Amino acid sequence: MTQSLVIQIGQCGNQIGAQFWQKALEEHKHFNHSRDYDEPMHTFFRNVDTSVAPYRELEYGSKVHTLKARAVMIDMEEGVINEIASGPLRKLFDVKQRVTSVSGSGNNWAVGYYTYGQSHREQILDTVRIAAEQCDCLQSFHFLHSMGGGTGSGLGTCVLEMLAEEYPSIYRFVTSVYPSQDDDVVTSPYNTVLAMNQLYQFAHCVMPVENQALHDMVAKIDHQTTDAFRPESAVAASKHKKPWDRMNSIVANMLLNMTCSSRFEGTLNVDVNELTMNLVPYPRMHFLTTSMSPLTESKDVRVAPRRLDQIFTDLFDPAFQLTKCNPRQGTYTSCALLVRGAVDVSDIRRNVDRMKKSLQFARFIPDGWKTGHCSVPPVHQRQAVLCLSNNTSAGQSFQLVKRRFLQLYKKKAYLHHFEQLGVSRDTFQGALENLSTLLQMYSDIEKEQQAPMQQTTRLRLV
Repeated sequence: MTQSLVIQIGQCGNQIGAQFWQKALEEHKHFNHSRDYDEPMHTFFRNVDTSVAPYRELEYGSKVHTLKARAVMIDMEEGVINEIASGPLRKLFDVKQRVTSVSGSGNNWAVGYYTYGQSHREQILDTVRIAAEQCDCLQSFHFLHSMGGGTGSGLGTCVLEMLAEEYPSIYRFVTSVYPSQDDDVVTSPYNTVLAMNQLYQFAHCVMPVENQALHDMVAKIDHQTTDAFRPESAVAASKHKKPWDRMNSIVANMLLNMTCSSRFEGTLNVDVNELTMNLVPYPRMHFLTTSMSPLTESKDVRVAPRRLDQIFTDLFDPAFQLTKCNPRQGTYTSCALLVRGAVDVSDIRRNVDRMKKSLQFARFIPDGWKTGHCSVPPVHQRQAVLCLSNNTSAGQSFQLVKRRFLQLYKKKAYLHHFEQLGVSRDTFQGALENLSTLLQMYSDIEKEQQAPMQQTTRLRLV
């Protein structure tokens, strides 16, 4: 059994991480009836005896003593990490798993990348090395960070580059939260484009998530389930207390569904390394659009469960995308459907055949489908499906990122804040060129799709 290491960076990354670990614990507790330390738990957790120093690692089959997350927590402000360390998850993390400072990155990519990336390089690498050495077979890193701030974008992509150099054979999956168009960080267009340049070069797969899409999802759930929330549910309690927790919860569910086949058995298991092989047709075209259904849990709402056919239809609805795009208006080069729960393989194939009639795939790969089935459903759900696809509609969001960047860059506004920390004009220009190259890849596929089919000349037998 392989293991994965979660690298959560910045305020946003650590808040998503907190939701992920809480849900992962709940999931394993729900399905592990023996309370033994089993292989599914081994993917993201260590089982240790904390009565001795240093902690003693406990083997498979032993009773769960104290679980420790396979995680590294990084933030240049201590607030969120201290909150986690003093909350319900405090026993899940050791001090040795944290890398913190006190002053923050001031919403500047350069501070995170150059200043903290240089001053904390050795500490970060040592912390990751210790966590990696505690794995029997480390397969992947899962990065959680945001693109708009300074620590998540700057230090986050600096750490990604570090690990690409130190662990080149380990898969690097990045969940990047993109800012909304009306966010309150004036330098976020610069931060986003500079960070995208690093993701373009050093990630294996990137799952972009947009704040606006998450906000719209939560608003849609509230509208459709008015007065349907159970009074005792966590969702009802958090509607006015911490609304971003519900947004982060959607991202956490996406990560759990993506890694379910690495943790549980199924009829069509899809390991995470298969995702890069099947979903990335070209080395730099590794930005995946994600969607999933259902979005609500039966324990939280008094609504009927969604039918399986409706769940499959939801996956290609713009309202269920974690980015603001319409996949039906784009061209697919690949699409993976990861199904969880008691679902027959015949039903999966029937729905794939039903959906492919209304979707447009690139001519060079008309059947670019990958399906996986994990027999263990999410907690409080009968079945669920996650869709990961490589679709040219992602260019719609990236085009907006480029436009916001150019609005500032053409006026040279705020550039001096970055230049005085070592970011040259060539760095800005290189990042812009790489973004334009990515957009051109999407455009070329669209143009090829719209071009008339060429008739192939048949050999004539004489």
